Amino acid sequence: MATVEIVEVSPRDGLQSDPTLLGTDQKVELIGRLVAAGVRRIEAVSFVNPKRVPQMADADAVMAALPRTPGVSYIGLVLNRRGLDRAVETGVDEINVVVVATDTFARRNQGTDTAGLLEAAAEIGAAAKDAALPTTVTVAAAFGCPYEGELPLDRLGRVLRRVVAAGPSEIALADSIGAASPRDVRERVALARAAIGDAPITLRCHFHNTRNTGIANAAAAVDAGVGVLDASLGGIGGCPFAPNATGNVPTEDLVYLLHRMGHTTGVDLGRLVEQVPWVAEALAHPVPGLVSRAGVFPDSATGADDPGRPLD
Repeated sequence: MATVEIVEVSPRDGLQSDPTLLGTDQKVELIGRLVAAGVRRIEAVSFVNPKRVPQMADADAVMAALPRTPGVSYIGLVLNRRGLDRAVETGVDEINVVVVATDTFARRNQGTDTAGLLEAAAEIGAAAKDAALPTTVTVAAAFGCPYEGELPLDRLGRVLRRVVAAGPSEIALADSIGAASPRDVRERVALARAAIGDAPITLRCHFHNTRNTGIANAAAAVDAGVGVLDASLGGIGGCPFAPNATGNVPTEDLVYLLHRMGHTTGVDLGRLVEQVPWVAEALAHPVPGLVSRAGVFPDSATGADDPGRPLD
């Protein structure tokens, strides 16, 4: 069995498309609760145009208020050089850059085609390396596009080779619209590994549960050797620029699955589940995660571990 690292994305990907705008103090409290539950990598903020994503307008203030806990890494999403400069000034521990694998989605999401995003990612990555910041390049729409449909494997392969050439610390395959199946995961993980080759680049996956396949896809990724997975507390969020692409994989549901499979995550599942009602109350609406409703099994507090009287 393996250790699987969880990258918690609820403070950024989870909140960026939610109709409820949390205050800076609430965001800081959310992150603090995640840290207390044992999460050690958190995508905390996004340095993007506040007119396009008003939920992320207070990124600088959030970073300034976050407690610095040894071993905890705060990630900032960066889309251009100006965003990188802000990220460096606020003291993020690592950055995430997005390259959308299809031109139509790339233009709608970031105003340029995939080639333009690849060039920007290479420039940002080089500058981040100079600032000693680890860089993840997330390849969005890696499993399908809301505008162009199926993403051909050869197209994804070309994008991945360009990303690898830029030398990031990590590459994340993102199912931005929740279209993938476990077979797709196995195919694309193998393609990514071939593109990475011997380069010192970690492979990570980001799934959405839009069509109720996110958990199955996460399990398939782990079985294929992926050791880093994204998830969002309660399953909140999704891409605001992909139609109907709501539903990140709930962190507590994913951690429950991984623990039942015999893997370790370093996350205290009980403490994590306790935070879900808080985030639902803060957002003023129910969240899609299921483990927080059904409970952890077996639950020693209810005597579920008691074997009972002998049957013979």
